[in-house]
Amino acid sequence: MSTAIVWLRRDLRLHDHAPMAAATERGYGIIPVYVHDPDGEGDWPAGAASRWWLHLSLANLDSSLRALGSRLILRRGPSVETLLALLRETGAGAVFWQRLYTPAAVARDQDAKTRLRQAGAEVRSYPGGLLHEPWTVRTGEGHHYRTFTPFWKACRTLGEPRAPRGAVRIESPARMPGSLELESLELLPRTPWEGGLRQTWTPGEQGAEHAIERFLREGLAGYDLYRDLPAERGTSRLSPHLHFGEISPAQAHASIRAAAAHDGDGAAGAAEKFFSELGWREFAHHVLYHEPSMPDEPLDRRFAHFPWRADGRGLLHAWQRGRTGIPLVDAGMRELWHTGWLHNRVRMVAGSFLVKNLRLPWQLGERWFWDTLVDADLANNSLGWQWVAGSGADAAPYFRIFNPVRQAERFDPAGRYIARWLPELRALPAPARFAPWQAEPRALAAAGIELGRDYPRPVVDLKSSREQALDAFRAIKRR
Repeated sequence: MSTAIVWLRRDLRLHDHAPMAAATERGYGIIPVYVHDPDGEGDWPAGAASRWWLHLSLANLDSSLRALGSRLILRRGPSVETLLALLRETGAGAVFWQRLYTPAAVARDQDAKTRLRQAGAEVRSYPGGLLHEPWTVRTGEGHHYRTFTPFWKACRTLGEPRAPRGAVRIESPARMPGSLELESLELLPRTPWEGGLRQTWTPGEQGAEHAIERFLREGLAGYDLYRDLPAERGTSRLSPHLHFGEISPAQAHASIRAAAAHDGDGAAGAAEKFFSELGWREFAHHVLYHEPSMPDEPLDRRFAHFPWRADGRGLLHAWQRGRTGIPLVDAGMRELWHTGWLHNRVRMVAGSFLVKNLRLPWQLGERWFWDTLVDADLANNSLGWQWVAGSGADAAPYFRIFNPVRQAERFDPAGRYIARWLPELRALPAPARFAPWQAEPRALAAAGIELGRDYPRPVVDLKSSREQALDAFRAIKRR
């Protein structure tokens, strides 16, 4: 039996897996390989929360492969050199993989194709991480898109996404190569801090299946109504599973489409809203593929001259730790630290506060989210931060500055989200939780709260910091 290496990256599943299916259809025995190569990720190796998730996802995949009579081979080192060594070691005649779209991955994959073919291997890469490849969606003039709405309309004109494949069948070669122990990759934190993540998430393909089943059962019908309310479980929470490829977007799309058809017209609107959120994920990867500087440089070049605050280290630390004195922002940042995830509405509010009220560079927030989010995805993260900053593709206008008090009143009207993550404010009635510095002294005293002792005073004044941000934006507009 001829042998093929299937090089696994962010496709850690056994369903709807094009490289494994292709290898099986061609009669190859499959060697599933994961190469730990953080240097190959360029300036963006996985952050701490992502490494924790990766460890558990790899363990889950290995368990699933062993149930099929196979196992996951783990190696460490430069990816291409490691694959070349495996070809020599195993006599494999082919290497298959699912594509990635970050700048470092694109360059690495091009190098891999050239050198592996020079070594005599059959080399094939396959789609699977997106609904549409980034180069297939073009404007009428043949350019890539920079605004979401026409991009998503163009995607929809391409028809329904392909139907996902079922579970793979794996034939293993008579002799499998040796593997490193998972612990030797040193993905888990040396000092345990991940207790909240373990309480919140189940990484792996089975965890993804449970997540979408729960969403279909409990969340889809009210998705368009509740997805903006952080106190409700109104979102799918599929983002980390999608990032690590424990479920493909085609699987998610097909499951939602089938559930909506079963539930009738009532679920159709919710399904379309969910599809548009998948669309934003597609758009992020589309823009990153065509604008590889997006994680580091503002796409609107005027923002290269923005007068950021020069003395912001203490403010940044307060923001990271949820100690700004602005309850909705602090609640979000504490949710992020505890669970490795942050509700999208609160992501926007916290991001706006950092960039516009604190006037700190968006790249600082981008790096913090990269290290602390379990769903840290280079395309989504950089697009989101540039959107908030007003400097990116289809960005929010700079003068759109989220008022965290108004946002709390609108999207957490009972104050339950704030109370959950800021227990020191629970004794305050809901209106006072949104802006405790404006609360009556008697209300604070009755709740046993002294500002500056039990909860911080605001690190900036919302009104004056907004005006300073707008002044700074006017300055770069004049350039």
